[in-house]
Amino acid sequence: MSTAPLAPPITGWDCHTHLLGPYDRFPLAASRSYTPPEALEDQHAAMLARQGLSHAVLVHPSAYGDDYALLFHALSRHPHLRGVIVARPDSPVDLAALRERGVRAARYSHRSGSGGNFAGSASIDDLRQMASTVADAGLHVELWTDCRVLPDIAPLLASLPCPVVIDHMGDFDVAAGVDDPGFRQLLRLLERGHAWVKLSAYRSLRNCPDPEAGRPFHQRLVEANPEQLVWGSDWPHIRVDPAPDTRQLFETFERWTDDEPLRRRILIDNPTRLYA
Repeated sequence: MSTAPLAPPITGWDCHTHLLGPYDRFPLAASRSYTPPEALEDQHAAMLARQGLSHAVLVHPSAYGDDYALLFHALSRHPHLRGVIVARPDSPVDLAALRERGVRAARYSHRSGSGGNFAGSASIDDLRQMASTVADAGLHVELWTDCRVLPDIAPLLASLPCPVVIDHMGDFDVAAGVDDPGFRQLLRLLERGHAWVKLSAYRSLRNCPDPEAGRPFHQRLVEANPEQLVWGSDWPHIRVDPAPDTRQLFETFERWTDDEPLRRRILIDNPTRLYA
C-alpha cells in the first residue's frame, strides 16, 4: 500500500516563492499583464536546498488568473509546501475547502503608481468584501502594497478579522528613509500586532547603488516586533531584470539578522505558527 510522502523536519521556511509552468501542461491565462519564464518544481527544490531550507510558501501568480491547477498540483505532491491563493468574490473556488489542500492565505494587491494592479490580481475592494469569508475559512490575508498608500488603508488592516501579512517590507522608499510617514505606519501596524511583515528588501533597492541602505529598514522592523516577521526570497523574481541571486539574498538576511535565536524565530518559529 502506498502512503503519502511525509514533510521533512523543518530547517527553515522561504515564505514567498512562485511556480510557473511547464506551460505545455499549466498554461498562463490568456488575459495577463506579463509573461514570465518558467520556474519549475525541480528548480524550486534546488533553490530551497541551496539555502538549506526545508519548507516554502507558494504564492499563486496573477498571470494564472483563476486557474489554480499548478498550485493544487504542487501542494498535493509536496507536504513541505503551503499555498497562497489569489481569489476574488467571483472566483471559482470554495475558500472553506482550501486549508485541507494546503492553502493558508488569500492575497490582494493595492499599490500606488500609474500601473495599478496586474490582470488576475485581487483588489483592496475585493478584500473588503471577502474579509469575513477568508477569516471563517481559517485563512489569513496577504497584501502586496507600498508605504505610499499604506496610511490610507491602515484602519482597514487593523480592523481585519484575521491576520494580515504585508509583502516585501511594504515596498519602502529607501530615499525617504526610515522616518518616512508610510514606513512609520508599517512599523505601527507591526508593533501593535495588527500586521505581519515579510522581510524581503531587494525590490525596494533595485535602483540603489548600495544594497546596505536597506539594513536600517530591516533593523527597525526587527525592533518593532520580531514575533510577526517571516522571510521570503520572492523566487524566481518575476519582472526583475536582472534577477538577483537568491543565495545572496538569503546571505544578506543572515548578515542583517546576526543573532542566531532571532534568525531561528524568523525562519522557523514564526512561519511554522503562520503556515503549518
